[in-house]
Formats: sequence, structure tokens, C-alpha cells
Amino acid sequence: MIKRLDNVKLPITRPESDLLKLAARKLGAPVKYFKIIKKSLDARAKSNIFWVYSIAFSKTEEAEPRPEYKKVRGNPKIAIVGSGPSGLMCALRLIDHGFKPVIIERGKPVEDRKKSCELFNGSHILDPESNIQFGEGGAGTFSDGKLNTQTRDGFNRDVLEYFVKFGAPGEILYLNKPHVGSDNLYNILRAMRSHIISHGGEFLFDTRVDGLKVEDGTLTGLKIKNTRTGEESEILCDCAVFAIGHSARDTFKMLHASGVAMQSRDFAVGVRIEHLASQIGFAQYGKNYVNLPAADYKLVSHAHERTVFTFCMCPGGVVIPAASEEGGVVVNGMSLYARDGVNSNSALMVQLRREDFGSDDLFAGMRFQREIERRAFEAGGGNYMAPAITYGDFANDKCSGSFGEVTPTYAVGVRCAPINQVLPKIVVEALKAAVPDMDRRLKGFASPHAVLTGVETRFSSPVRILRNSLLQSVSMKNLYPCGEGSGYSGGITSSAADGIRTAESIFERFN
Repeated sequence: MIKRLDNVKLPITRPESDLLKLAARKLGAPVKYFKIIKKSLDARAKSNIFWVYSIAFSKTEEAEPRPEYKKVRGNPKIAIVGSGPSGLMCALRLIDHGFKPVIIERGKPVEDRKKSCELFNGSHILDPESNIQFGEGGAGTFSDGKLNTQTRDGFNRDVLEYFVKFGAPGEILYLNKPHVGSDNLYNILRAMRSHIISHGGEFLFDTRVDGLKVEDGTLTGLKIKNTRTGEESEILCDCAVFAIGHSARDTFKMLHASGVAMQSRDFAVGVRIEHLASQIGFAQYGKNYVNLPAADYKLVSHAHERTVFTFCMCPGGVVIPAASEEGGVVVNGMSLYARDGVNSNSALMVQLRREDFGSDDLFAGMRFQREIERRAFEAGGGNYMAPAITYGDFANDKCSGSFGEVTPTYAVGVRCAPINQVLPKIVVEALKAAVPDMDRRLKGFASPHAVLTGVETRFSSPVRILRNSLLQSVSMKNLYPCGEGSGYSGGITSSAADGIRTAESIFERFN
């Protein structure tokens, strides 16, 4: 019989193996089965920080239950457009149900995609089809692999279990704020691809969907183009999942022109803010920070009429180039699994409304994003270097031309430039009001040495592809909008969960 203990407190200086000793004392016998169910950090009192666990254990060996999936009848042909979190998880669940999906990815497999990103970082040569946004794994591949989410989705656990199955650390199943690390994601993606192919699935890399085949309002196929050779062809399918991410602007326009119903959305823009990781650690944990993993934070401010919030916080991480269009600068953040970098960074975002960029035009938000990205490109010197400035200079509307104790980590290089002139006025005003307000909850956040690097514009999709309760497009049968690019999720976990949900809907339909 399995016993469970909750709220088990362990000082940060004690080894985790003490939990096994505790279980043995409770049983009065050797432990044959032991499992950590949950682990979180209680740092409310900096002088008394401890880990809090829930554990399960037993005197006998216990077999972990294995999920069993019903198999689809027949062999319906399913196309998945995009191999980000939602597309890949959709494919994995479809494989479990006996489908053999074809995954169409405009970018490259992760091995070659990594080379494209390294070339851009070193030589400033952008491949518009293979970059931080496009390619196997989607934008999440190079953004730390944070798997915590605010959603209470029933498929969240499935997402974590798939990641562990293909090589993620087992601890993500019980950590309160799990993360995989961009270095681990590289091998996980390769393992997922191998599994899909070995079970009859297929990948078409360097392949962009440029049109739809439609008969009487029903999708029957896709018009595709090999971006290396220029060869055009068609692929027939019984349905297609569009898991295209938030940056496939040309695909959004193609879908709209093909009669797929869409609507504009509110979104946020901002910058990356960098501090010394040790400064964040001390602010969160006091002198005990040296005994703990790199500290994170999550802040929200309502000091201005527009909400300002941090997002995608990367402890011990770096700011990375995330452009996907020539002539634009976009930034993001990432951490390796160890999270042992000198700096920590986070997106610092300002919520915008559709009236800020034109609510009557479906693609006004997209153009609004692009305009900010182009201004950042020019401010950075026109060579994909990013404009950056200390918070002290930003707050005082000046640009001293130098940095203090925080050295910018943006791989392509930065140019000290007045970001105040790049961002919309309302965004600048909101940031100036929010940072001192956030400093009240995280001492040192408003350090004059903190570095702001711009611009972060790809927080979410500026449009939503409308779908019904069966997860199909409201205007085109057989088309399944899915994930972040379709406006139904935000972040790796919720996008991946939406992919699984879509796969289940497809299974129910064909079964």
C-alpha cells in the first residue's frame, strides 16, 4: 500500500536523501518504492528558507501505470503545419492513436537550425526561414524550456510526461517551476523526431505552406514550396492542423486571403531587462542565495493605466536575437539547464489595446510590431545589433553611451542608444512608472545599472484564427487552428497542451 506525506519541510542545507530515511522511519521497514510528487521552495522568511515536498512510498515495488490509447480506424491523412510545441505534441498524441501524420516545417531540423542561429550571431546573416522563430521546436527551442504555466489544463501532466519520455530530467514532473534548458531541448527534439518517423510519421523540412486546396468550404489539401529548391507541389489531406506560431506573418495573410476567419488581438510589447544574477538572488533569498538555484521572479505593476508585467524570466540566462524578418531587431531570452550565467533577464512588457494600433484593420497589429522592430534595427546601427541602455539613462531621458556593472549579453552585440525613441510613447511612460513600483517588491529591480535591450515584440500573436467547439476553423472544415500562433495559448506548456487537445479532437472525429 502506497503512503503519502505532504508538507514535508527540508532545510536547504540538508540532502534530499533524508526524505528516503524519513519514509523508512514511517514504514518501519526498507523502502521499495519512493517517489517525489511535488517540490517547491518556501522563501517567505529569508532567515529560514526550506524546501517543501510531497512524497509517496511503499514497502513493496509498485508498477507505474502506462497509458493506453485507442487506435484509429483506417488511415486518415493528417497534415501538421509547424513543429513547435503544439505541432509536435499533436503529432506525438496522434502517433499514440495510430495516425501517421505529415509534419510540414518551413525551417530546418534542429541540427541545421542551430547552425543558422550561430551564423546569424557571428556574421549577422539572417535566414528568414530558419532562425529563432522558425524551425524544429519552434520559438521555445531557444527560450529556456520553462514548463510552468498558470493554466489548469488537464493535459499539462501529459506534456511533462512526454518531455521526460524523450529525455527531459525527471524532476520536471514534480518541481513547482520546471524547466528543461535549451541545451537539453536540442536532444529531446531529435528523440521526438526519431520516434515519430519510426512510427510512420513524416517530416517535410524547408517546406512552407503557400496556399490551400479548398472544395465547397472544405480543406482538401495544401500547396507547398520547398524553400531551398523553389519546387512547388501539393499534398492532399483529410485535415490539417495549423500550429504556425506567432511570427508566421505571411502564413496569416495567406489564410486570410483563402477565406479563413480571423480577428485581431490585444498584445504586449517591451524590452528585456538584465540584472546581475547575484543581485536577484540576494534580493530574493538574502545571503542564502549561494546555496540555492538561480533565483527567479514574477512581477506585475498597475502604477500606470497600462498593466506592465515580467514574462519568460531567465535566471542565469542571456538575451538572444529573435528576428525572423530582414531589417528588424527582436529580442528574447534563454537559459541553459544549469542556469549559471552571470546575468538574469526577463521580458518587461506593456499591455496594449487594439485601439493603440488600429482595431478596424486585421493586420494593423502586425504592422505595428514590424514598425517598432525596424526602428530598433536602425537605432542599433542597421546590422542587427540591438539598441540597449541602462535603466538609469532610460529613466532620465539621456544616453551616456556606456554601461555600468551589468554587461549586456545579446549575442549579436548592442549599441548604446535611446530606446525611449524606439518604443511608443505610452510604452515608455508605462515602463518609467512600473520599474520603481516593481522595485518595492524586488529590491534592486530599479538599479540604474540594469540594462534594457530592445525590442520584445513577439510576446503573442497579433491575430486569432477563430475555431469552434470541435477545434475546427469556424469558416473552413478540416482546418484546425492550434497553439500560440492561433491565439489559443501562450508559452510552451499551454501550447503543447493545446496540441494534445487538438489531436484528441481529431481522433474522436475519425474514430
